[in-house]
Amino acid sequence: MPHQTTPPDGEHTQIIIVGAGYAGLACAIECKRKGHQVLVLEKVQKFKVLGDVISLGSNAGRIIARWGLHDKLWDICGHAPALKLHDYRGELIQVQPLPQPLFGAYAYNGHRAQIHEVLFQYALSIGVEIRMDQDVGGYWESAETNKAGVFVQGEKLEADVVVAADGIKSQARQFILGYRDNPRPSGYSIYRAWFDAVEHGIDTDTLTDFLCKDGDVLYGWIGQDVHFLTSSQRQGKSISWVITHKDNTDIQDGWSFPGKIEDVLRIVEGWDPRCAAIISKAPSCIDWKLIVHDPLPTWLSKGARVVLIGDAAHPFLPTSVQGASQAVEDGVTLAVTLKLAGKGDVPLATRTWEAIRYQRVRKSQLLGESTRDKWHRAKPGDNGEDLDLPMPEWLHAFDAEEHAYSVYDGIAKSILEKGYLLPTIP
Repeated sequence: MPHQTTPPDGEHTQIIIVGAGYAGLACAIECKRKGHQVLVLEKVQKFKVLGDVISLGSNAGRIIARWGLHDKLWDICGHAPALKLHDYRGELIQVQPLPQPLFGAYAYNGHRAQIHEVLFQYALSIGVEIRMDQDVGGYWESAETNKAGVFVQGEKLEADVVVAADGIKSQARQFILGYRDNPRPSGYSIYRAWFDAVEHGIDTDTLTDFLCKDGDVLYGWIGQDVHFLTSSQRQGKSISWVITHKDNTDIQDGWSFPGKIEDVLRIVEGWDPRCAAIISKAPSCIDWKLIVHDPLPTWLSKGARVVLIGDAAHPFLPTSVQGASQAVEDGVTLAVTLKLAGKGDVPLATRTWEAIRYQRVRKSQLLGESTRDKWHRAKPGDNGEDLDLPMPEWLHAFDAEEHAYSVYDGIAKSILEKGYLLPTIP
C-alpha cells in the first residue's frame, strides 16, 4: 500500500464536502488520511436513529478494515451464513452460502444509523471538521481564482474543490447539468421495517421463531413481480424485512412515506404463512418508492471543481446491494487522485477520478436491475445458482485505493494528451 504522506504547509488541497452521509464521510476520512484539508457541511442539526438495514460489501469492507474499524462494525452487524431462498409457497429452492471473509475482506450488514455513527465518530477522531445545521443554498466556481465554493446561511465559502455528497436531492446536480434532472418512478416500491425480536414476539411464535433460534439468518421468498427478504441481526435480537413490489405511484410530492402493515399483508396473501407472520410483527413500516435517474452525462462542473459522488451522482437499486459500497469507493478514489494531481491541478484530478469510476459504477448499477428482474420473473420450478445474489470477483475483490494508484498515471496522461472526453454511457 502506498505510503501515507502529509504535504508541506500551504500545499494542502482544500476540500468542502456537502453531506455527512456514507459518501461524504468516506470521502472526508480518506481525504484527511491523505493530508488534504477537509470541511464537511451537514444540513441536519443532529442525526437521528432512522432507517433500517444497510450492506457494505467486501469491496468497501477492505477499506473499512484499513481504517481500523472492523471490530466495531463486526460487533453491531448481522452474520447470516447463507441466503435461504424460497418460492412464494415456501418451497426452498436455493441455499446460497455467504462466506466471510470473501476475497480477503469482510462485508458488514447492520442498522444504517449504527454503522453511520461509527464512521461519523471515526471521522471526528482523526480531525475531520464537521459543521452541523449547515443548509447549503448554492454552488459556485471561478476560472479566474481557480476556486469553487458554496453559499451557506449568508456566507460564501471557498475551496479548491467542492464535493457534493448530499444524496438524490442534491442541488449540485442542477448546477453541474444546467437543468433540473427530475427522477422518475422505477415501477417498484419497497415496504421496509426494523424492530426488536423479543419485544414484538418473534421468539414466541412458531411461525417466526426460526429467525432468532440459531443466530443470525437471511431468508427470501420470490413471486411474480414481488420479492420479500427478512433477516435477523445481533444474534437474532433485531429483525428487518423488505418487500419489493410493483408500484407506479406518482412521486412528485416525495418518495418516502409511513406505510400500512395491512397493505403489506395484502401483497403476500396466499404466500407461505411465515411471510405474513413476520410482517405482522412489525410495529410500523416505511413505504419507500424506488426512483431512478437516467445516468448523468457527467459528474463534474464545467471547471471540474464541483463534483457529484454517491447517490448525488448515481443512485442504486437495493437489489444491487452496492449503493453504500460504491459511495465509499467514490470517496477513496477521489482522495487518491486529488493527492496525486496536487493542489495545482485539481481539474485533472477530478477528471481522472471520473474516468476511473464511471464505467465501474454503471456496471454495478446494471447488476442490481438484472437481479431484481430475475427474481421477479422466476417461474415455478426455477431453482439453483441462477437465482443467487451475484457476488462476482470483479465487484467484491476490488480495492479502490490500490486501483486508483495503479491506473492514475495512464489515465491522467491520456486526458492531458487527448483532451477531456465526457464519459460514455453503456
